[in-house]
Amino acid sequence: MLVITTSLMGSSFAVGKIGLHFVSPLLLVGLRFTIAGLLMALMVLVLRRKHPTHIREWFQMLLVGLFQTAGVMGAIFLSLRTITAGESSILTFTNPLLVVLFGTIFMGMKYRWMQWGGVLIGFLGVFITLGASLDIQQPGTLLGMFSAVSWAIATLLMKKWGSTFDTWVLTAYQMLFGGIILLMGSALFEQTHFVITPLSIFILIWLAIMASIVQFAIWFYLLNKEDPGKVSAFLFLAPLFGVIFGWLLLNEQLHISTLAGGSLILAGIYFVNRPARHRKRRLAPGQSQL
Repeated sequence: MLVITTSLMGSSFAVGKIGLHFVSPLLLVGLRFTIAGLLMALMVLVLRRKHPTHIREWFQMLLVGLFQTAGVMGAIFLSLRTITAGESSILTFTNPLLVVLFGTIFMGMKYRWMQWGGVLIGFLGVFITLGASLDIQQPGTLLGMFSAVSWAIATLLMKKWGSTFDTWVLTAYQMLFGGIILLMGSALFEQTHFVITPLSIFILIWLAIMASIVQFAIWFYLLNKEDPGKVSAFLFLAPLFGVIFGWLLLNEQLHISTLAGGSLILAGIYFVNRPARHRKRRLAPGQSQL
């Protein structure tokens, strides 16, 4: 199940890049999460899951949707216009490293030496990847970095507010709110187009159902059934699958520098998320994905 959920995460980069041949980026990702959010919102209403009762809580879910769905996913799909699916996935999944930095600076959180070592190893990997194969002046590279920053911010917001919400309700509405924001952005800032073909419809359904609802359902099931710290450590598989699907579906070249830097990033994320032995478990930054 860990392989399934992380492969679905990774597949969305390559599948999304294919989808850009038919649909403008913000429109595609906006439709993806509006559809997924509507379906999940209907599900939590039918199941009578506990919904927020105060306007402040709805605003908090809106903010999570702004950063987690609109910020992260919007930046990813825009980045795919100029960099490969593998490169975008590697940059995006540096977010656990940023969580450690932002959590320490802005929330006074404490981390172990192993986690700081993971941060150093991870950023060394970023340096190798950027310096050797990615063009820092490429808009896609900057957007890939922004997606990681936005995800880290969403993680810390979830750390602060998440315990007050039903997990499935929060997931549904943050996707719905984020999807609506993305659709508004598409209408305002891009020339929208959608070429309707069997392949484009399949891509949209795959992204909305398999790479969103199914992936989240499996991920939450695992977090509930197993130790969240150990489960979150396997998030390092997602960018690996992003590179593999980019190679399989898009014939993207596997540069030695990208593989070496990506391997260091994955190792760093693993050490950041690895729970301490015989100690009270600390925050596992990677478990933020909704």
